[in-house]
Amino acid sequence: MVKKNTWVLIHRIILNPEDRAPQVPDDTKRAPLEMWVKGRLLEDAEIGGAARITTRTGRTEEGTLLEENPTYRHGFGDFVPELLDISEQVRRIVFEGATE
Repeated sequence: MVKKNTWVLIHRIILNPEDRAPQVPDDTKRAPLEMWVKGRLLEDAEIGGAARITTRTGRTEEGTLLEENPTYRHGFGDFVPELLDISEQVRRIVFEGATE
């Protein structure tokens, strides 16, 4: 049980594929429009169950409770040595040899 006022992440399907606008590209149209949003629980809830939250901007949203105290897990991918070489070349060209 996740307690009221805990910072959480919820998920909700906004539009199913069949409800998407006709002008949306085909590959996009095949997927639902989904929302993930963080906020504070308005009442106790179970992970995987329905939950209502208040976001930092004061909106009330409803969805499936995914996570308690969510953290960022994104990155910018693996290191690519060629990009470092390109960056150094650009610095030399733009700044005539300056490295910082």
